[in-house]
Amino acid sequence: MESLFSESLISPQVKSALKPGFVVRPLAPTDYEKGFLEALGMLTTVGKMSKQEFMDRYSYLKAHNHEYFTIVIEDTNKHLIVGAGTILVERKFVHRNGLVGHIEDIVTHSDYRGHNLGKLVIETLKYIGHKTGCYKIILDCSDKNIPFYVKCGFAQKEYEMAYYINENDKAKL
Repeated sequence: MESLFSESLISPQVKSALKPGFVVRPLAPTDYEKGFLEALGMLTTVGKMSKQEFMDRYSYLKAHNHEYFTIVIEDTNKHLIVGAGTILVERKFVHRNGLVGHIEDIVTHSDYRGHNLGKLVIETLKYIGHKTGCYKIILDCSDKNIPFYVKCGFAQKEYEMAYYINENDKAKL
């Protein structure tokens, strides 16, 4: 299976914390058939995407796999993606050309919530951020999710702002 990035960036502690029948790993092409997009759809709008469109995006991420790290948790008994998240690494001038990890698109399949998978996704992404040299890792979340992220070691700081460009939202077309 062709992984998005090196398996060596997956936390050994998270691997050992998973119950039998579950695996954490980099995103793979076969995850299209294993419900990756359906899992993301439990978080936000995904839109209809063909396998070719998925592979086009996957190929881009793989070509930039020093910046994009999408991980999944799979229920191997059901061949189903039950958790996912991404950390992208931004190259800065500040902090002496420092690196900042941005965590995005954290999701746990609705049938698997309450089993600590979200925390394991976050721990995996924090490990990747650490291993890739990030001096900090940031994320945006809703107010209701603040306690979860505090339990994961994050501190509330600043405020999130967003500017949407609806005409560029391909999911709404």
